[in-house]
Amino acid sequence: MLSRRRLLLTLAALAAPASRAAFSYPPVVPRALVFPRDFGAHAEFRTEWWYLTGWLGDMAKPLGFQLTFFRTRTDVDPANPSAFAAHQLVIAHAAIADPARGSLLLDERVARSGFGLAEAASGDTNVQLSGWYLRRDPVTDTYHANIAARDFTLGFTAVADTPPWLQGEQGLSRKGPDPLQASYYYSRPQLAVQAQLRRGGMVQELAGIAWLDHEWSSAALAPDAVGWDWIGMNLDDGSALVAFQIRTQQAGQPPVQTYAAIRDGSGRVQLVPPGEVSFTPLRYWNSSRYRTAWPVAQRITIGRRVLETRPIMDDQELDSSLTTGAVYWEGASELLEVGRPVGRGYLEMTGYVAPLNL
Repeated sequence: MLSRRRLLLTLAALAAPASRAAFSYPPVVPRALVFPRDFGAHAEFRTEWWYLTGWLGDMAKPLGFQLTFFRTRTDVDPANPSAFAAHQLVIAHAAIADPARGSLLLDERVARSGFGLAEAASGDTNVQLSGWYLRRDPVTDTYHANIAARDFTLGFTAVADTPPWLQGEQGLSRKGPDPLQASYYYSRPQLAVQAQLRRGGMVQELAGIAWLDHEWSSAALAPDAVGWDWIGMNLDDGSALVAFQIRTQQAGQPPVQTYAAIRDGSGRVQLVPPGEVSFTPLRYWNSSRYRTAWPVAQRITIGRRVLETRPIMDDQELDSSLTTGAVYWEGASELLEVGRPVGRGYLEMTGYVAPLNL
């Protein structure tokens, strides 16, 4: 958890004397994504994240893990030359889901960029914060990460063997009815992971599978949007599935936006019409911390397919109110079809404690 000192330093940096100017952030408009350049940071945009989730170990005793780096451009005048002006913030979250424990092991960090503490590089994936890092080797297309958290240390490699999967319209992902409510978005599913996990004096060498999302935007959600439900699932047959709904604040009304896409083992992508995508709660877990009911098991209908998510444990609630300002549920989950496990990945839910404010 963040120390009070680090939080106060961050807030002080944002409030430091620095002229503020009215300036705009670039919109998300159709363009070709270019790699390796778009693996890296896009500092001119307001919000960006590299989001990596996965499973470690065998199905009898699985562990889930999550690592997310956020980059946020602040409203401090870009022309301000002060080294102490907080032009960019870097935030990181890390968590381990262990059913034997029953709740997350988690930690988080935040710092302004610079001073050797935090950086999100352009040109390729290379983000680091207070010793935590996620980097891509351009020769082998392998991601390297190391997280020395409060209650655990996790180091891993995640190897990609297919090109980036461009979501939406060739990498432009719609998030609402306004054309500007969109992000640039690609995924790297079916990543082969080798990891070393240290906790409680024990060291485990583990193998697994992971999913990486990289997304950046300058847009807010639609005014009536409250948050989203999202899944990224690696299927056992080598295919991959992503689906999300952006929920409205109006009870009983259809979602602001829905999306689903499937990529088979050969790389062929099927986009599912938005009207054929729906999320239906199957079971709730009640959080005593926030008196919130999370639909931790969901039925997801995608065209003719009816799928269900099943969490490896219920309490996968993550409180990041000191960094991103949100409380969300980030859950390692199985994917079932006709009652049979067909894949594994993560279910993410936001906006259940309070409307999400990007």
